[in-house]
Amino acid sequence: MPIAKSDKIWFDGQLIPWDQARVHVAAHVLHYGSSIFEGIRAYAIGDQPAVFCLDPHVDRLFNSAKIYRMEIPYTREEIRQAILDTVAANQHKSCYIRPLVFRGYGSLGVNPQECPVQVVIITMEWGRYLGAEAIEQGVDVGVSSWQRMAPNTLPAAAKIGGQYINSQLIVMEAVEHGYVEGIALDTQGYVSEGSGENIFVVKDGEIYTPPLASSILQGVTRRCVITLAQELGFRVREQQIPRELLYIADELFFSGTAAEITPIRSVDGIVIGAGHRGPVTERVQAEFFGITSGGIPDRHGWLTPVTAS
Repeated sequence: MPIAKSDKIWFDGQLIPWDQARVHVAAHVLHYGSSIFEGIRAYAIGDQPAVFCLDPHVDRLFNSAKIYRMEIPYTREEIRQAILDTVAANQHKSCYIRPLVFRGYGSLGVNPQECPVQVVIITMEWGRYLGAEAIEQGVDVGVSSWQRMAPNTLPAAAKIGGQYINSQLIVMEAVEHGYVEGIALDTQGYVSEGSGENIFVVKDGEIYTPPLASSILQGVTRRCVITLAQELGFRVREQQIPRELLYIADELFFSGTAAEITPIRSVDGIVIGAGHRGPVTERVQAEFFGITSGGIPDRHGWLTPVTAS
């Protein structure tokens, strides 16, 4: 999906025109993937945008930086306010938000510590990540030949730019095989996640999702889904999931900031359930989209209103 330009980008403390946001070709991040980032959505609540789960996303950004030994030159509150200011400056009703912290121009050695840490916040109009029709009809996916990283090789809990080479390989292979997305297994052969989404399995009225030990990102939307599903009366089990359970599941769905809650209608050409969104997925979606549209009260305080500067 092409990027839709906005007017402004927040770059190292200043709102500057979109086309002036530049980095040097010798920036460390271009050579070694030395960045951390977040994906956040703002939803239109009436005439005012509201950022979904702002504080958990900012916390995860700082946690990723801590794991990666990167000192962000701004406080949590400064980054939080900068996100709100950028959404307001671009006059979005709803948007996708990408905070990015990266190592700039300083040294070309592998050790990044001599390079300055820079921060940008990008906001842009962006629709359904896996397609507008996918929310109801679901998507076709395939199990990837690429596995997620092994423990103590790369920190799966951190959202680090360089690690997304793995995700790129997964999704490129999936598209080449005619699928919309791929599902990766962990190094033990258990289900891990999609290239950019967590996954949920519905079987016999219960919901299963891989544990953190299956090399998954600690998804912010994943946590919201677990909360909503439990409030609806479903038992949610975080446990290892064998590949074959995907094929015999009653329902499958992805969760993520970009994907939101997207049903999966087939895996490796095997139809899941009725071949479209199932009733459990629909109920969880109804709660999620009800809150993010303003149709259901925000009982968890997940929405942060954006006010004009």
